[in-house]
Amino acid sequence: MLRRPLTRLFHQCGVQRVSQWRACHTDRSNEVLMTSHRRLAVIHDPALNRGTAFSNDERERLLLRGLVPPRQQALQFQVKRVMETYERQRTDLDKFQFLSMLMDRNTVLFYRILVDYFEELAPIVYTPVVGEACLRFHAIYRRTRGMYFSVEDRPHFRTMVYNWPKDEVDVIVVTDGSRVLSLGDLGCNSMNIPIGKLSLYVSAAGVSPSRTLPIVLDVGTDNLELRENPLYLGLNRPRLRGKEYYDLLDEWISAIRYRWPNTLIQFEDFSSLEAETLLERYRYTSAPCFNDDIQSTGCIAIAALLSSLRARGKIMSDVRDEKIVCVGAGSAGIGVCEGIIQVMECYDMAREKAYKNFYMLDENGLLGRGRQLNGKRAEFCRDDMEDGMSLLEVVRSVRPTVLLGLSGVGSLFTEDVVREMAKHVDRPVIFPMSNPSKSSECTPEEAFEWTQGRAVVATGSPFSNVLLEDGRVCYTNQANNVYSFPGLGLAVTVARIACVTDEMFLAAGRHIAELSSDEEVKKGILFPPVKQLREVSAEVAAAVVFVALEQGLAREKLPAWACESHESMVQLMKQQMWEPKYGHLVAE
Repeated sequence: MLRRPLTRLFHQCGVQRVSQWRACHTDRSNEVLMTSHRRLAVIHDPALNRGTAFSNDERERLLLRGLVPPRQQALQFQVKRVMETYERQRTDLDKFQFLSMLMDRNTVLFYRILVDYFEELAPIVYTPVVGEACLRFHAIYRRTRGMYFSVEDRPHFRTMVYNWPKDEVDVIVVTDGSRVLSLGDLGCNSMNIPIGKLSLYVSAAGVSPSRTLPIVLDVGTDNLELRENPLYLGLNRPRLRGKEYYDLLDEWISAIRYRWPNTLIQFEDFSSLEAETLLERYRYTSAPCFNDDIQSTGCIAIAALLSSLRARGKIMSDVRDEKIVCVGAGSAGIGVCEGIIQVMECYDMAREKAYKNFYMLDENGLLGRGRQLNGKRAEFCRDDMEDGMSLLEVVRSVRPTVLLGLSGVGSLFTEDVVREMAKHVDRPVIFPMSNPSKSSECTPEEAFEWTQGRAVVATGSPFSNVLLEDGRVCYTNQANNVYSFPGLGLAVTVARIACVTDEMFLAAGRHIAELSSDEEVKKGILFPPVKQLREVSAEVAAAVVFVALEQGLAREKLPAWACESHESMVQLMKQQMWEPKYGHLVAE
């Protein structure tokens, strides 16, 4: 069900139903790299460097004899050497820095180990360790791996974009550092966020690393501690706000679209007000773009909730009967709840009625009678309940089936709250989704202990499964956006999707919820294992492409065979994935 008429979407996005502007992607699994570099210039380029794996022919043609050890080694032995060194790192931050230096040195090797050891390494390259890395970015900075656009550069945006050496960029992740995870305003220190997100696009969905670009918009920071630190790398000025801020964003968007008109832009870790405003400002006029905190989080929460229905022996249409308490009224909380409302609409529930299934709280308690609110928050305000009610009071009064945590504040789901919920629900659904782990509203161990192992749990950060005293294993699920946004990015890249619509995220969420087997779901396992992430991304990409085709938003003419079935489209998506292996290095 489209929010806007398709004709309006076509007009706003400049879409033609069938465009022949470029040929369909070819199989990207066997890359051929041509280079004019020779000698040390080859070794110092991470996209070309292959360490000890250069073939004899490459050593001869690229003038590398004597510049690398004489024995040629396959990629698998390089992986073994790197992982042995990785295991000797003392702290998680040491591991993060070690992997960052590997990324700077050898692109293929970095992504090979990230793909092969994703479950172990993802928490290091992204949440939760990326939070600590952002806090200390000014102290551990070594080299540039993206672009910075500051207030002082504003007159030069259109020329600055040509300083990036790549003519083709498929995905940009951009942040202004105003709300990094639950750590607040980190200004220019936030660069590790887009770097980490893009590493997930590459490892999880095979987007080519050479066609990704991390960006920080330095509009100042209100973090006085950072500004007074002589090592801080951003502007020493208060954060830009109001009309000047949005004018700067308009100019930046215009510059990006001028050079890379087809790139997907992902907005990441913007403060709630700016996140919502920017999404609505650009999604139908400067497409394709989306906000990860609003839409990807909503998508994976949809998947978790629908999968939890299966775990409780229900069908997905029973989502209409859920009573949902959401703690957190920021962009993530609003995005998740709006996404669930769209699911309810899919099952023939009126939107106005669906809002009545939600009870939203912010730092002042329940959004209730008499609260003056603007935007989408106003839709969740309860005129039948007192404003400011505590979480315990709301749970006691409402008897919810689902408890969502998107507050960014740790330990809000207290023992009293969870036990009160468990009194009235056989299998309470508890989703403490805030990142990093220290900001989780409760731990899985607490949720299972306080519900005698009856809860269905999904968290935002990674946690281990829980072994109860009676010997039962309770499964912890990570409601990780990585199940959704990489596949979406792959779909946009392959099909050249003009606008990213809510229906695409809805289709992705519903499809993810169906990927786990009935046997796994009954145990409380809501998602496929992360070792299957590339398969999941191909599945998600196929689901998104079919929505784009239905809405007339796919500008690429895809092969007819791929459009015959979901399985065929999945196969096409897999063919487009960049594979971290050494291709053919050819001298120009």
